[in-house]
Amino acid sequence: MRVQKPKSSFALCVRDDGAEDLEERKLYQVLPDRVAAREGYLRVIDESGEDYLYPSELFIPLRLPAAIARRLMSPSRRNVATRRSVNLRTRTNRA
Repeated sequence: MRVQKPKSSFALCVRDDGAEDLEERKLYQVLPDRVAAREGYLRVIDESGEDYLYPSELFIPLRLPAAIARRLMSPSRRNVATRRSVNLRTRTNRA
């Protein structure tokens, strides 16, 4: 049985460099952004609940088991994923 990777990852904030929407020693959800990563940034859902780019040196990336990552995902993003899966099930049940 193959375990699916979560669509997002997490990182530990080790420095906030004065950013009001980051807290040191706190875990943040990181969204995939290849362009930002090439430039040395991470797209993070910060304390405002929105995703913003921050310098990657402020964080240490973490690998978490998929079950834990799903539990930690932001509620708004988890609700979108749940709605999509419900819609897929509804379409499947109609067939």
